[in-house]
Amino acid sequence: MKKLFAFLTIAAMLTIGFANATYAQDQGGTETITDTTAMADDSTAVEQAKPVTTLKKEVPAEKKDFQQVLKEKFIEGDWKFMGIVLLTLIFGLALSIERIIYLNLSTTNTSKLLNKIESALETGGVEKAKEICKNIRGPVAGIFYQGLDRYSEGIDIVEKSIIGYGSVLMGRLESGLSWISLFIALAPMLGFMGTVIGMIQAFDDIAAAGDISPTIVASGIKVALLTTVFGLIVAIILQIFYNYIVSKVDSIVNSMEDSSISFIDILTKYKANN
Repeated sequence: MKKLFAFLTIAAMLTIGFANATYAQDQGGTETITDTTAMADDSTAVEQAKPVTTLKKEVPAEKKDFQQVLKEKFIEGDWKFMGIVLLTLIFGLALSIERIIYLNLSTTNTSKLLNKIESALETGGVEKAKEICKNIRGPVAGIFYQGLDRYSEGIDIVEKSIIGYGSVLMGRLESGLSWISLFIALAPMLGFMGTVIGMIQAFDDIAAAGDISPTIVASGIKVALLTTVFGLIVAIILQIFYNYIVSKVDSIVNSMEDSSISFIDILTKYKANN
């Protein structure tokens, strides 16, 4: 799970390509020097200079790793706004990871559990079946235990007990989802707030300088764009976790409903035989 968390966090961040190495080559011209001496009956002597070419060494640009680039962009985006967006990511991920761990621990092999309960009822009765439910973790085993505990009051009471206790367990499974959805909505809103404030800063710089030069408005526009990008990235990351958690909750709830029907059938059959 830690590897999954690290991969999704890094994959969702803003990726920036490495700077290409600059190659400079300066080729000098050719200088030719001819020295001629004229004599009466002798031939002309010509001395020609060799061309000289000078090459500069290739100087590769310094490469920055992902952490350095991310740190620079975080600082350029103004830490006051970027820090708030980062906090929403931290809190949202903390809640998401807690929910994922809880839901994974709540998953039960219902077919295997029903077979154990049926065998326990045939060999040791209701008390042995209750002991099996006590030793198994998860909401399904809890529902079965509540039903077995009310078995002496009749099947109708068992059904009502299962429905009531199932609603309580469903609320526990969905606990914290409202906070995750809040952080999903809050992250881009904070990014847009940084965008508006960055544009206001850019217009203030223009008014102070009395000129619309790119160098004047660059800082304000950079803050505006970076905060928006990071806010959207945080919302995307948390949305992925949120959808996974919702699908996990739906899977457990469906398993609870299906297994409860089979459980009532087993109890009905047991009561008919006894």
